[in-house]
Amino acid sequence: MTSPDSRSAHYEWQYLDLMRAIDESGDTRMDRTGVGTKSIFGTQLRFDLSDGQVPLLTTKRVYWKTATREFLWFLTGETNIRPLCTQGVEIWTDWPHARFVRETGEAISRADFSARIVADADFAARWGDLGPVYGKQWVDWPVYEPMGQGDLFRRRPHGVNQVADLVHSLRTNPGSRRHIVEGWNVAELDAMALPPCHKTYQFHVSGNRLSGLLYQRSCDVVLGLPFNLWGAALFIHMLAQQCDLEPGELVWMGGDTHLYGNHEALVSEQLGRTPSGSPRLRLARRPESIFDYRIEDFVVEDYAPQGHISAPVAV
Repeated sequence: MTSPDSRSAHYEWQYLDLMRAIDESGDTRMDRTGVGTKSIFGTQLRFDLSDGQVPLLTTKRVYWKTATREFLWFLTGETNIRPLCTQGVEIWTDWPHARFVRETGEAISRADFSARIVADADFAARWGDLGPVYGKQWVDWPVYEPMGQGDLFRRRPHGVNQVADLVHSLRTNPGSRRHIVEGWNVAELDAMALPPCHKTYQFHVSGNRLSGLLYQRSCDVVLGLPFNLWGAALFIHMLAQQCDLEPGELVWMGGDTHLYGNHEALVSEQLGRTPSGSPRLRLARRPESIFDYRIEDFVVEDYAPQGHISAPVAV
């Protein structure tokens, strides 16, 4: 039996309690994927990031290097899955693979599709692009300007780099209430393979501490949330280093927060586990800019999770 004191002491109980609340009282709904969910609306989690703390789950293994490679890919503004597949990261492969099978009728496996993306640049250009997803909006939000007389507009060669602007504003105007990175570009949603789920990041400086808030419109608690918490915490740690601040707190807020119907057995298994340990993130060096980090710059210490729990993706 877990005591109340031990439950409150470990950061991961928040996640498990959220999972349990959805499982026990969530609204059963049919969703876009056809799989179906249990859902609650309007949720919040808070995590202390001081002294290198990170909200890595310990009741199952979170592949934080995979999540970090995805985050660094976002910062490049890239929208094609080829750089990810080349690194063995298949987070985004399901969507273009499904489109390829649907449009061509070719019964190619996901693994063979990914291998072809890596081997064939022309094939990757045709089938591997996701549209203007996350990173494109983060570092190249489109800007249009009039061409002269009439109603014609043209797109500027380079859009708004929200991340670069964020670093500048944190350094020069830390008290601002406009430290925001936004992914929800209404005009381009239909061109995206998947509209952004973790859509809005806001940051706040208090004293020498940098805290961040992530609002997520739609959250797959089993598969998505562990990666989203890591990514948001990573963002705060990187920004703090670049801006000579100390990491403060991560506040996560969810809109439609759900468990998929095909995750029931996995949820029961994880809820039967007890969190333990306190992993820490160490940044091995300080790059020249936030866009210059490499995967080897991130070191996670004292992470000893329990066994991996696999779960299918609802596409």
